[in-house]
Amino acid sequence: MHRRRTALVLTAAIAAAAPLLTACGSDAHPGAAAVVGGRRITVAQLETRVNEVRAAQRAAVKDDTQYKQAVSQTASLTRDTLHGMVIDQVLHRAARDAGVSVTPKEVQQMRSGLERQVGGSKALQTAWLQQYGVAPQRLDENLRLQLEAQKLAQALGADTSKPAFWNALSKASKELHVDLNPRYGTWDVQKSSRVDAKTPWVREVTATGTQQTA
Repeated sequence: MHRRRTALVLTAAIAAAAPLLTACGSDAHPGAAAVVGGRRITVAQLETRVNEVRAAQRAAVKDDTQYKQAVSQTASLTRDTLHGMVIDQVLHRAARDAGVSVTPKEVQQMRSGLERQVGGSKALQTAWLQQYGVAPQRLDENLRLQLEAQKLAQALGADTSKPAFWNALSKASKELHVDLNPRYGTWDVQKSSRVDAKTPWVREVTATGTQQTA
């Protein structure tokens, strides 16, 4: 249950394809979805991650009607995916600051344990895809993220729900000067979380062609 709670905190609980974002007006981040620690997360990189989830969901849901329903129920996958990509770097900086690291062996041990619990590798991939919107090829990355969170919390003498943990993430967010492209919202340093911006010129266009105000 602790691992599941951590996953829910650090990844989006999403289950289907993403919207495409369209906007008019000036763009202060040409080609970038976010800048973290002076490094760009490009729109292309973000779209690749989103398409990975979309493809995995399409493969898992054969019925067209069910797939369209899943798409319509997850209008925030793009933004949630970007949040995950940013928090990954923020958490990694906080862990590094605390002298915490995760080895590939630890990730494999965690994965093996989870696979035994749920009934195999395929079952684990399906569970992470359905519950957390994590594509199969990103599973190990997500497990590393969770292990870093757990080990950071332990190093701080807390758990992932305590202020000490989130204060460490807030400090890391400040160090990294997280800056989001406005079309994806803003970054709340204190909460280390993405926040929707009030931008009426941004509209979401889902895969089914329905437009919504962001």
